[in-house]
Amino acid sequence: MVLNELEIRQKLANLPDWMTNGQAITKTYKFKDFIQAVEFVNRLVIPAEKAGHHPDLEISYNKVTIHLTTHDAGGITQKDFDLATEIVKIVDTFK
Repeated sequence: MVLNELEIRQKLANLPDWMTNGQAITKTYKFKDFIQAVEFVNRLVIPAEKAGHHPDLEISYNKVTIHLTTHDAGGITQKDFDLATEIVKIVDTFK
């Protein structure tokens, strides 16, 4: 079920620096170097597969931009926020 604008705003309050971008929530993370950025992306594989929900990713040297949307629902759903929460946990292991 696609979330409404109020629900999205409320959920974004728990995800620092994530924002909406059309029909997706998005965030760019910066890492030490390209190797660390790719390592981060590799750590996303298992949680994404487990959730059956795959992010759109852009890698540019040490930056990884993540776009989460539920394509089959046509917008932002709870699945996007669940995976974003897992992504935040993964990023925290790099600090």
